[in-house]
Amino acid sequence: MTSEVKELKDSVGSHIKALVVDASSAMYKTIRYPVGEYFGPVDLGLFHSTKYDSLNIGTGLMAGSIFPGSNRLIFTGFSPTWTGFYISSMGGAGLIFDNLGLDMLSIKGKALEPSVLLLNRIHGEEIQVRIEPCDIRTIWNEGRQGVYSLMDHVAEKYRNEYLESFRILATGPAAASTDCAGIVSVPVRKGELSFVDTWAGRGGFGSKMVQQHGIVAVIYGGTFLDKDFRDRSVADQWFEDKYQKKLVAKDLESTTKYRFDPKVDTGGTFGVNYATMGGKVMAFNYDTMHWSEDQRLELNKSFIENHYLKQFNEETIKTKQNSTCGEPCVAVCKKMNNEFKKDYEPYQTMGPLIGVFDQRAAEMINHHADMLGFDAISIGGALAWLMELLHKGLVTKEELGVKQFPIFRREGFSVITDSMHNARLGIELLDSIVKKRGILDFSFGARRWGRKLARVRGRAILDSFLYISFGRRGYMVPNQYWTPGVLSPMPIMGKYYMYYGNDFVHPRELGHLNAERFQKELILDNTGVCRFHRNWAEEMMPEIIGELYGKDIKEKFNKSLHQIAYNINSRNSSSLWESWKNVELIESFMKRKHEVEGNNNPDLLGWIDYFKRDRRTASIDYWYEIHKGIGEALNEF
Repeated sequence: MTSEVKELKDSVGSHIKALVVDASSAMYKTIRYPVGEYFGPVDLGLFHSTKYDSLNIGTGLMAGSIFPGSNRLIFTGFSPTWTGFYISSMGGAGLIFDNLGLDMLSIKGKALEPSVLLLNRIHGEEIQVRIEPCDIRTIWNEGRQGVYSLMDHVAEKYRNEYLESFRILATGPAAASTDCAGIVSVPVRKGELSFVDTWAGRGGFGSKMVQQHGIVAVIYGGTFLDKDFRDRSVADQWFEDKYQKKLVAKDLESTTKYRFDPKVDTGGTFGVNYATMGGKVMAFNYDTMHWSEDQRLELNKSFIENHYLKQFNEETIKTKQNSTCGEPCVAVCKKMNNEFKKDYEPYQTMGPLIGVFDQRAAEMINHHADMLGFDAISIGGALAWLMELLHKGLVTKEELGVKQFPIFRREGFSVITDSMHNARLGIELLDSIVKKRGILDFSFGARRWGRKLARVRGRAILDSFLYISFGRRGYMVPNQYWTPGVLSPMPIMGKYYMYYGNDFVHPRELGHLNAERFQKELILDNTGVCRFHRNWAEEMMPEIIGELYGKDIKEKFNKSLHQIAYNINSRNSSSLWESWKNVELIESFMKRKHEVEGNNNPDLLGWIDYFKRDRRTASIDYWYEIHKGIGEALNEF
């Protein structure tokens, strides 16, 4: 054992330090919690959310350490979109946060005016906390506009107060008028803001920060030096004992997909997912699930492989426009084309899902949604829904405040011209949502708006929207995979706290797999580690905690995973699927498994027959079987 490891065991990290700031008065206090009572930003975030109804922002025990991916910034609280407790995360932003000498920030109360929260810590001094009002409506309309003009404004006004690097968390106009706005940040390099957007998008925490707490941006940085674990030789020995590989070698192997996968000659979530999609393509608001396999394959070949993906490979992969989220990392998962960052899910929901198959069109609408501060996945799913409503004549252009209809059909579709047409319509819709034009008002979410409209015009309104419902008002646009797991009644959805594999399993077993995945993901989020490193982090982080904090703490950590999952699931208010589109996705998935992939599992065939005989009852039973499996696996004892 090195002296550094011994010193860490004796002192560093023995407590989790939380700063609680009351935005209404700028009063603050620091609370110290022993490691073992709480372990990180998720379990402590749940406690603070219940106690203060706060927005919580924190890092894990390994922030600032030698371990790659360990500097994720974790956001927790009761989500305005989901309405239940939620967890979102942002890459790399924990590295600078660690310089504050804090593990978590909790914002409670509400500032009297839209304000910027400033956190600074210079050497051994006490942390500095200020809340300064700003003319946010003017700022959002200046320069680059939206989140970008706000980051520019905050950097210009406050950067000289920071002796070393700083980081900014910013919101956009969507945070003031909708429920599904995210929080954005970019790495600061040599004092200048980069183009590499990193988002805590899912859950609408940008809306929460602005509407509930009156904070439009946070700037933070400091010079506090923790004795973070930096002994590479010790870490290498741990990894060699486990994998017969050093840390860097194992991490390189684990992050192949996100860097470059030679098997498919591309990289990143965008490249690998589209290169391996085949007939599982989802386009035109999921209408492709009703097509034949040959039709889907033809669309995928013509529009995606030969154009959308080809553009990405030529412009991003071949030119090696790779970047990181702000921390040293071999994954270099941020795939760029100049100022545009290409991730699969945003470029899927505001790509093929809305009838956009061209990079120029996708860049334009994704950038506009980002500028407004939206959670790209949530708003992309809502745009696809609104476009289908327009296409079917269920709403008028005037009612949605737009001037054109979507081109939502395969026949005669021009991959460049019609993609740009749909992107421009999408931008009109984004502006209508933010400005509440016509009948659009997403103040309380797309689901509530749709339910109110459906009471007047019939359930066809909601049947065009694919979403998971939670309680009376909460909802989430699902992850972009054609698989039943993404529609599961889990206590947190829209992230990867569920099983999203492509194989068919009985829905009761799917519930068990969801619960297992949930607890593994909690290892990552409660230790602040990026899930792109999960192939080693899920196994090693409990071991590392044991090495640094002792076996007793490791045992408590392992037990805590089930307890946290149970505590979160005890608030599970998932509702039965409200839209027939959900049922159609499940049904079409099973049919494709049998008819296309040749799966003749008797259980699969039984469910296909059940749905054919009585879709409504079958869908209810299917949903409840998943729910039963979740409840069985996450029972307290």
